[in-house]
Amino acid sequence: MSKVIGIGGVFFKSEDPASLCEWYRRWLGFDITSYGCAEFPQSDRPDEAFTVWTPFARDTKYMDPSRKEFMINLVVDDVDSLLESVREGGAEIVGGIDREPYGDFGWFIDPEGNKIELWKPKAQTNGE
Repeated sequence: MSKVIGIGGVFFKSEDPASLCEWYRRWLGFDITSYGCAEFPQSDRPDEAFTVWTPFARDTKYMDPSRKEFMINLVVDDVDSLLESVREGGAEIVGGIDREPYGDFGWFIDPEGNKIELWKPKAQTNGE
C-alpha cells in the first residue's frame, strides 16, 4: 500500500502575505523564495527532528490565546534567542520556555494572530 512520507508544506490564508513573509525573514531568519515564504531543506534539520501531524480535540486550549484553528511548530537552533528576536519584532510571547527531555519549546503569536511553537530537539540517549 502507498503511504504519505512527509509534510510538503504549510499553507494558510493571510491578510498581507508579503508583509508576513518579510516579518518572518527579519525576525526568524526565513529565506524568502519564489515558491513562498521559506524552504527548509531536510539536510538542515538535526537528526533528532521529526514532523508531527496531530488533530486536537475541538475544545483544546493548546492553541490559545490564538483564535486560529491551527498552530505551526518550527524546528529551530535556539529557542531563547528566537523568542527574544520575535519579541523585539512585536510578537506576543506566550508562556515560558518548556524544557523537556526531547527538546525545548517556546511559543509566540505572530503579527496576524497565528500561534507559533518553536522546538529545539535534543539528542536522545538509550533509555530516554
